[in-house]
Parts: sequence; C-alpha cells; structure tokens
Amino acid sequence: MKITAESINISEEKGTAKHPVPHIGVYDHGFRGDAHAGDWHRQISLLGNPSIRRFEERMTRKIGPGEFGENITVDGIDLNDVAVLDRFRIGDVELEITQIGKSCHGDDCAIYREVGKCVMPKEGLFARVIKQGTIQQGAEMEYLPRPFTVRVITISDRAYAGVYEDISGPRITELVKAGFSTKRYHLKTIYQLLPDDQAAIEAALRSAVEAGDDLIFTTGGTGIGPRDVTPEAVMAVADKILPGVMDHIRLKYGAEKPNALFSRSLCAISGHSSIFALPGSVRAVEEYMRELLGMIDHMVIMIHGIGH
Repeated sequence: MKITAESINISEEKGTAKHPVPHIGVYDHGFRGDAHAGDWHRQISLLGNPSIRRFEERMTRKIGPGEFGENITVDGIDLNDVAVLDRFRIGDVELEITQIGKSCHGDDCAIYREVGKCVMPKEGLFARVIKQGTIQQGAEMEYLPRPFTVRVITISDRAYAGVYEDISGPRITELVKAGFSTKRYHLKTIYQLLPDDQAAIEAALRSAVEAGDDLIFTTGGTGIGPRDVTPEAVMAVADKILPGVMDHIRLKYGAEKPNALFSRSLCAISGHSSIFALPGSVRAVEEYMRELLGMIDHMVIMIHGIGH
C-alpha cells in the first residue's frame, strides 16, 4: 500500500491544534514557521491515520488533520510498528525517528482540553531532519526500517576447537531476544565463535563496528589467565571506556561471590557500537545481562546524539 503525507500541518504557537498547509519548507530545525521547530530531537511529529481512526471510535466526532498537534498526518502505514532510528524519505526530505510518544501536556494541549485525552503520548512519533527540502501535501513517503544488529562473540580456545559446546554465547542471544520482545527495534542477531587470540578478536570487533552493529557482546577471556586477552582487544578498538557500568555489576554480585571481582569485564563505545565484554560462565552471563538490558535504550539514544 502506498504511504503518503496526507496532510502537512503547522501551528504558530505551542499547545494549539495545527492547521493544514499545501506545502512546507523543511530546514535543519524542522518545518519553517512551526512553533515546535528548534535545535532538539523532536523537530517534526508524525501521527498515522490508523491511530486517529482508533481514537475516533471512542469519541463522538471526527478528528481533523493536525488536531493532535502532528506535523504530518500519515496514511498507508500503522506507525505502531515503526522504531527509533527508522527513517522516512519524502522527496528530497529525510527524517529520522528519535522518540515514540511523549508526556501529555494536559491542559496545555488543545485536544486534551476538549475531550480529556490525547493519542500523541502513546502513538505519536517524533523525528529530526536529516536532509532538507520541501514537502507537498499528499506526497508519497518511503519507509526505511533500520535493522538493530546485536552481535554475540564467544571467545574460547576449547569451544573453538570443539572440545565442548558453547553455551554462554547462545544464552546471551536468548536473553537478548527475550529482552527485546517488548521493544520496537527490528532485531537482527549474529553469532561468532573465536579462539583466545587478541588479533582475531580485534579484527572481529573492528569488522562489527564498521558494519554498524549496535550492540556487541563478547563472552569469555575476561579473567586473569595467560590466554585471557578480551579486554585488551576491546580497548584497542574503543573510542571511550565506560568503567562505571561493569564496576556496578562486579560490586553487586561480588558482595556475595568475591571471586567475581577478578573479572575484567568491560564496557566500551566504538563509533556507534556499544561493546560489552562479559565473563564466560552462563551464570555470570545471566547476571550481567539482567543489569545491562535495562540500560540499552538510554545508551542507544545517547550514542546517536538524541536528546542531548
């Protein structure tokens, strides 16, 4: 089905319904002349017709374009399937989704003052401008979903040699899939198995970063043995080290199991990739993932410069 910008809407003041215009210039801060344009991550708002129709079924009247404060009333797609970092291309204009929903302004919102509720806090999308241009009312839109890639790398001489089956790597993948089941990212997982060889680990990490992987989890090689070189490999490719993340986890679980403090687990950033070097045991993997999965959303938006 064709996706279109059914209506292009602006308002000169915040907290008021927007009104349709036949076309609009889009610059680096949003729609020209719109009150919500600015140097922030919610420059342009989008709302889909399916969301509006669902709202109308609970109300006693029709909702016009822009009444929910959306800049673009979108037809032909249910935006509830769209994720942060997905993009829309409208002619020369390209927008990147930066936020799903928002806090309701209550009495400062025109539609809320009238009917006591609003759909934007749950189903509205917000975007920033990637490419500027002009949008015409009714223009066709191209939806560009972005895969969210999570790579799991098990590092173990013996597992690599086939001495035993890797359990920790597949367990991370299971936990990632479970943790992302309620998120709207378009998850893609990749699994690798490597020996405890620093050059091979570095090469795999650099390749993953160059490929644009979002999250890279390694398991194994974080101890103090002579073949434990994973932290050295991570530091060789890292742009930034985030010591507090793993310090928190080590201290939390080390209070009951002091041997956990010997782990040299590491969290780092390289490009737009987050790297987590975890210990090799299944139990440790489960403990670390229990803490890390709750941090992912905030890390992603910070790395991509959203909201900061």
